[in-house]
Amino acid sequence: MIAVDTNILVALHRTEYAYHKAAVKAVTELAKGRAPWAIPWPCVHEFIAVVTNSRIFVRPTAPETALEVIDALMASPTLSLIGEGPGYWEGLRQVVLDGRIAGARVHDARIAAICLQHRVKCLWTADRDFSRFPALKCRNPLAGG
Repeated sequence: MIAVDTNILVALHRTEYAYHKAAVKAVTELAKGRAPWAIPWPCVHEFIAVVTNSRIFVRPTAPETALEVIDALMASPTLSLIGEGPGYWEGLRQVVLDGRIAGARVHDARIAAICLQHRVKCLWTADRDFSRFPALKCRNPLAGG
């Protein structure tokens, strides 16, 4: 299963991003495909927080529109929204220790632990910080690699 990180969702939604078209293509293929895919709940929360933030965007997305974007993604019958479950603490603990994680990187560790708990095969992300979690395979679908 492929999981999608916040930055891919933001690029999908914000047309001013250089990789907008690549994000639309990549996520549309997932959403219309037959294979299961996922979005971690923390990425949903972060997407809404980022695109509606007037400190980031001159014209931020209206909250209603941000929610509609998530509603549209949730219409994909192969999408799962994944979050913490039984055993999550042990996974998070291991990810934090293995990656020597502290401070703001704990948020990424949370996403990594959720993905590992749900047996995500690959996290699509443009964030190189996820390289700190060698147990989680990552790929940037916007860079073509």
